[in-house]
Order: sequence, then C-alpha cells, then structure tokens
Amino acid sequence: MANVFVILPIVVLLILVVALVVALVLRGRNARHGGHGSEERRAKDPFDTTDQDALRGDPRTLTAGDIVEIRGTSYTVRGTLRLSEGGWRWSEHLLDDAKGTRVWLGVEEDPDLVLTRWTPLGPEETEPPAPGPARIRFGEREFRSEESGSARFSSEATTGLNEQGSVRYHDYEASDGTMLGFESFDGADWEATLGEELTRYDVRIYPASA
Repeated sequence: MANVFVILPIVVLLILVVALVVALVLRGRNARHGGHGSEERRAKDPFDTTDQDALRGDPRTLTAGDIVEIRGTSYTVRGTLRLSEGGWRWSEHLLDDAKGTRVWLGVEEDPDLVLTRWTPLGPEETEPPAPGPARIRFGEREFRSEESGSARFSSEATTGLNEQGSVRYHDYEASDGTMLGFESFDGADWEATLGEELTRYDVRIYPASA
C-alpha cells in the first residue's frame, strides 16, 4: 500500500511533464507560423497602394461625376481623356471646383502610380516660349526638357475636345520639381500648363455611385 502512495505522485508528475512538453511544442509551432506571417507582411512592397486605394479611393477608376479632393479642395470630374502612345496608357481628368476653377489631374503608372495636377495658365499670365529647345526660361525658373511625343486620345463627357483625335505633347521640369507642360490637340496652337506631382495622401476620391 505504501508503494502505491509513492508511485502515484511520480505518475502524476510524469503526466504533468508530458503535458508541459506538448504545450511548449505547440506554442513553438504557432510562433513559427506567426513569425512567417510577419515576415510576409514585412516583405510587402512598400509602394503598394492597395491599402490607400481602399481608404482614399482608386484614381485609376475615375469617371465623370466623381468628386476629387486635392489638399482640402473639392473638385468634380467634368470629363476624361484616355490617351495611348504605343503600349503606354494614361488618363487626364478635367476637374472643376465650386468657383469654376479648372485643373487637370494626370493619372498614370510608371510602374508606380503617378498623380499630377496641371493648372492652365490664366489669360493675364505671360505665355512661355514655344516648346522645342532643351531648356526654357519661364518666370523665375529654368525648365529642362523631359519628354515629348504624340498620342491618340478618346474623350469622355465634357472636355471641350472631339470624341477622338491626336495630341502632341512636350513636358519640361525645373530643379524644384515644378513642371511645364505643352499640348497641341489636333494641330491647334500649343496650350501651356504648370504641373506638380501629388502624393497619394494629397488625393481623396468619392465615387458618384457610392
């Protein structure tokens, strides 16, 4: 009988030890799986805009009637140009605020999402020199030629242009990042706009269908 009282605590102790070992093994396995998931999250592309698209709307899906907020100012999309040059595709959206101020929002992937606000020069502003030279002086800035070419476009809703046509373009950039863009639609005179690149946090979109 005495032997039973001696053996019983030993058996209980062995059971507890086995249970503890099993628990530690399972915990280690879960920790390894959790660590692998963390590594996947850390390895995510830092320029992936998927989360921001969910929070701030996707600029790639803009259509007429949508509301675009840029740095606190709300605009309505009046119309859109879909442009193509070879295999390259991009969009330019005509935006109008409550005061009648119009700007263009360029949306392209290069390969990351690039957003650019283009502001037409007012009638009281001095016209810049015609595009073509490698460098242009306009105002207090000197602009360096960046890219030029010609593209086909299709027009949606209100843009003031034909439903389809061609456009020549020539873009310049100053050392502070300010851009000077020229466009000639269907052989018309050059139209100049000043541009600035926007961050994803500058732009919020409210779809008209929402």
